[in-house]
Amino acid sequence: MKKEIIEKMAALTIAAFGLVAALAWNEAIKELFAQVFSTKSALISMFIYAIVITIIAVIITIWIGKLSEKTNN
Repeated sequence: MKKEIIEKMAALTIAAFGLVAALAWNEAIKELFAQVFSTKSALISMFIYAIVITIIAVIITIWIGKLSEKTNN
């Protein structure tokens, strides 16, 4: 049982650091979009940002799924 607790704590710690890194990148990318599209079109730039990030997330998710499938076979 002790081993399971350590494994779960390690997984949660890694996930937490991943979340912190993702939030840092989120802020950096939002600022980049704000500077590129200026503050006049902030709403439009946020939608463009959300669409681009969603597309990237879907592509990476598909890629990781295929990679995982390859390693399992």
